[in-house]
Amino acid sequence: LDSKRMAPRKLSFALTLLAGAIASVMWLSQRPVAATSTYVRAGLSRVGATRSSHRLGGGLRGDLRSQSNFNGLPLMRMTTSSQQKRNLLGRASLSTVNSAAVATPQKVDNSAKAKELLDSVDTIIFDCDGVIWKGDTLIDGIPETLDYLRSQGKTVYFVTNNARKSRAGYKKKFDSLGLQISPEEVLSSSFAAAAYLDKANFKLSGKSVYVIGDVGIGEELDLLGIPWTGGPADMGKTIELKSGYKLEHDSNIGAVICGFDYGINYYKIQYAQLCINENPGCLFIATNLDALTHLTDAQEWAGNGAMVGALKGCTGKEPIVVGKPSPLLIDYLVSKHGLKKDRILMVGDRLDTDIVFGNENGLKSCLTLTGVTSEQKLMSPENKITPDVYVDSINAFRG
Repeated sequence: LDSKRMAPRKLSFALTLLAGAIASVMWLSQRPVAATSTYVRAGLSRVGATRSSHRLGGGLRGDLRSQSNFNGLPLMRMTTSSQQKRNLLGRASLSTVNSAAVATPQKVDNSAKAKELLDSVDTIIFDCDGVIWKGDTLIDGIPETLDYLRSQGKTVYFVTNNARKSRAGYKKKFDSLGLQISPEEVLSSSFAAAAYLDKANFKLSGKSVYVIGDVGIGEELDLLGIPWTGGPADMGKTIELKSGYKLEHDSNIGAVICGFDYGINYYKIQYAQLCINENPGCLFIATNLDALTHLTDAQEWAGNGAMVGALKGCTGKEPIVVGKPSPLLIDYLVSKHGLKKDRILMVGDRLDTDIVFGNENGLKSCLTLTGVTSEQKLMSPENKITPDVYVDSINAFRG
């Protein structure tokens, strides 16, 4: 009798558990998937901050709003909107793009598609390496394409993750390749690193910066009056492997900036890790995490991700990343020039930096196949980063 009375209760309890499980699955499936990249996590473990996103608001001239401070220096946050959320809310794309949950990018390969794309934007931001040039070699047809875009009333900017040169240095490179641009049309990650420290009022701390990188970072720091050491001056420096030897470092270093450095050596890595690990509050800033770069047009070369990876390995800390896809540079352009994000097209050759930069910051995105990404890689089932459109080269914009 007791077992007969308990049976309905057991069935009721089981049904209640099943209903709860179904409700939980439905709730989880409706939640947007937040991006969990290095750019979001930068610096959080050091200050015990939450994982909530926080953007560098109002551009570089606006107020720096941050929920956490690291010894008085605000840390930048990356927006955590995901590509899934963009698909649900409606992506900025051509009207004929596949509207499936995972959109298939449309190739712009005729004049009609090119016109439709250009009619949807006012401003075009180009990456440089692999888009405009490879190494020191200009990609065929680029001058004519840039002239055409300007004749159509488009505003053009160039944003590069390569920190080897300052903005002035890149202006000289454009000039040497026969491309006429104004200094305000080019932004580099070397500028972004210096601007980040300037926005954080780093100079008021009385501390100095140690630089791993080329002349560009130092030139940008000089323009802002921020003291620094290292850079090309430490190329060729060595250590001594003998009993009792230790490498002395400046305890007043308050930030380490790691940019691409073809003269990287053990001395620089050791000096930087001492600053980061032993100087209280020392910031670890990376200009970018690019795995590969274009030093020459003959092959791909290890990028700044290799240098940053060495420092991550010996410090156990994540850097604050200021180059693409961080929002710092786009926020600066939007704030300074009054641009509308939904009328901006980001064009680049890297899925994980250029296209993510466009997608995560509310821009239209276009991948060009003249750089590190092939059409096969773009269409691979393993690739989860989708541009709005793609082209064989930016010459396709001429139709």
